[in-house]
Amino acid sequence: MSNLIYDKLTCVNALRENRKKLSDEVLATPALFPELLAACFSGDPQYAAKAAWVLEFVCIKKPDRILPHIDIFIGGLRSLKADGAKRSCGKICELLCDRYFDRKPNTVKKRLTRQHLNTLAEVCFDWLIADEKVALKAYAMHCLYLLGTRISWIHPQLRPVLEQGYHHHTAAYRSRAKKILRKCPKNIETGE
Repeated sequence: MSNLIYDKLTCVNALRENRKKLSDEVLATPALFPELLAACFSGDPQYAAKAAWVLEFVCIKKPDRILPHIDIFIGGLRSLKADGAKRSCGKICELLCDRYFDRKPNTVKKRLTRQHLNTLAEVCFDWLIADEKVALKAYAMHCLYLLGTRISWIHPQLRPVLEQGYHHHTAAYRSRAKKILRKCPKNIETGE
């Protein structure tokens, strides 16, 4: 991690305006983006979370900014340890899936490969079945539902996971699971 991004992340905290300030700077200075991404997957939980918070803001404003680095982003998801980093990266995954499955043509559809989608599905299942925070599980559910409209093995595996976890989780989890279960097809065969 470069000293420049390290110094900037030192000043970031959970306050929205601090995250927004650095995300605006990253948007205005594209050379900072790869450094921010490297900090996100640095392995240092404190700086990884801060970098992911800023990365989320960047991607909300300009989702295409991550596309030249999509292999690094998707490849790094499994390495995340900090809850804050996982939550922000889960939100970015949700943004990417929403854009990929949007009916309108866009650059995300052109850039994400079948391998990217499969890796996203695997990571989202890992997050869904692991002991993770509910926000991350909610992002994972949404991504998996969308991915399951393209990848046939997902919905048959998603439905039982949601049904089994339904009574063991928070009201927020149950609310999102209920919405997904309503849309998720019943009695379908597993296959690719």
